Amino acid sequence: MPMFPRRAFVGTLVCLCTLSALPSCSSSGSDRKRHAGTPDDPYVIGMSQCNLGEPWRVQMNADIKRATSPYPNIKIIFKDAQNDSLTQRAHVEELVAQGIDLLVISPKEAAPLTQPVADAYKKGIPVIVLDRAVQGEEYTVFIGADNKKIGREAGKWAVKALGGKGKIVELKGLMTSTPGQDRNAGFREGLDLANNKDIQVVFEADMAWLEPNARKEMASALATQSDIQLVYAHNDPGAHGAYLAAKEADKHGAMKFIGIDALPHEGIRYVKDGILDATFAYPTGGAEAIETAIKILQGEKVEKKITLGTRIYTKENVAKGGEEIK
Repeated sequence: MPMFPRRAFVGTLVCLCTLSALPSCSSSGSDRKRHAGTPDDPYVIGMSQCNLGEPWRVQMNADIKRATSPYPNIKIIFKDAQNDSLTQRAHVEELVAQGIDLLVISPKEAAPLTQPVADAYKKGIPVIVLDRAVQGEEYTVFIGADNKKIGREAGKWAVKALGGKGKIVELKGLMTSTPGQDRNAGFREGLDLANNKDIQVVFEADMAWLEPNARKEMASALATQSDIQLVYAHNDPGAHGAYLAAKEADKHGAMKFIGIDALPHEGIRYVKDGILDATFAYPTGGAEAIETAIKILQGEKVEKKITLGTRIYTKENVAKGGEEIK
């Protein structure tokens, strides 16, 4: 089985403190014992996942496992915070205390996780922040797609699909998270309500990324609003929950549904089945995180921010693999 593919394996980890992209040396960081990075003494990467209640996050962990499997000199420790920021903070502190060589974290929320990430970074532990950002710059690299761009493209698609006129429901992801904030802000930019005055967002709610919550909120929207033409949900489970609520009320036929994530077994399948009208790909970044981690562990410099691309899937292009958003 291969070690690291691009160069001969470095038995002793190069001091990461010399790299501009990594934390500066401190006594605690430079004195910290690191693993040799061999099959007998593998590098230890801690993966702090905010929750595994979303299929997309289950896929992220699976992508990380798959990307790591060729390397016997890497060990992954997974932690599931079960959607609780305090638990995730404790997990980060626990992983640091265990002597990990690198931390990968997908935070539940920015503010509560900023300090533990910064603390790990200051101790000389490289930190890859995945999907959801933290505040400040005290981490090694952020990897994620451009949520504002995705939201903006969803807004533009909605305007076109409605012919510039109609009522919209927006079911938001967790609005204390950066993806939720950016997908909302981008969508409003794409709608350009100042110039598209015949489009209205008549109902909005935070469904915290969860399908049951989205279904409940959509039922409330249907009870209070008439003639809803389109639903924009911040993820595919949310869009699917909205569809189920509309179907139960026998109003789904007159609506269009937009989601985000485009997992093959979820969003893309929903488009193929005619449940969703559009979904936008949101890569998990799991494979990219491991690729970047390997570079860091070899002493290579990495970019501070790595932005992943996206695609749109509709009934017109889904069979061809969607269309890239440039």
